[in-house]
Amino acid sequence: MVANVTDKRRKNRKARPLDEAGLRDLALSYAARYATTAAKLESYLQRKIRERGLAEQDEPLDAPQLVNTIVERLVELRYVDDKAYAKARSGSLLRRGYGKRRVNEALRHAGVDEHTREDVAPSAPIAREAAITLARKKRFGPFTKSVHFDDGDDRPRLDPAIRQKQIAAMLRAGHGFDLAKIVVDAESEESLEEWLLEAIEEAREEGGA
Repeated sequence: MVANVTDKRRKNRKARPLDEAGLRDLALSYAARYATTAAKLESYLQRKIRERGLAEQDEPLDAPQLVNTIVERLVELRYVDDKAYAKARSGSLLRRGYGKRRVNEALRHAGVDEHTREDVAPSAPIAREAAITLARKKRFGPFTKSVHFDDGDDRPRLDPAIRQKQIAAMLRAGHGFDLAKIVVDAESEESLEEWLLEAIEEAREEGGA
């Protein structure tokens, strides 16, 4: 019973308004706990100010300026690094099978600017590898174990309705239509591996030119 009363008192106790030091501590704690961007950190600090308000002082604090100053300082110290965040987030999404468009959307939502998003955009080999990863995970295209039909051609093909659903799923995951179509229509897993190796070889040749 005593514990319940104590918990209620804690919930009803209003957090103290923030001063500059308190806001800076919140920013440091957030940056230490989470991979973040300057925009996400700014949004977090603004929300905390709305929730708790700013402490009254002889010279009133300018909330937007204070937030900007703190964020800029953490960026300067490299506690917050948009490009590092973009690389890590992009790599994570691509390894899970998401395509270029979904990666770009996720980074834009996190406040990463267009130039940085372009810098970390996946190369052709990585984009193909991500598409194959998704197909393997979801059993699309040549990874599909059933629901084929024979149209009189030399090889069985996916049922048209299933094929359309698989392509649509790949589009929702952020892959381009041409990429999705190649993966879903691939004759075999081996042909997809060859397709990936072609992109890797082309990238090497371009890099050595």
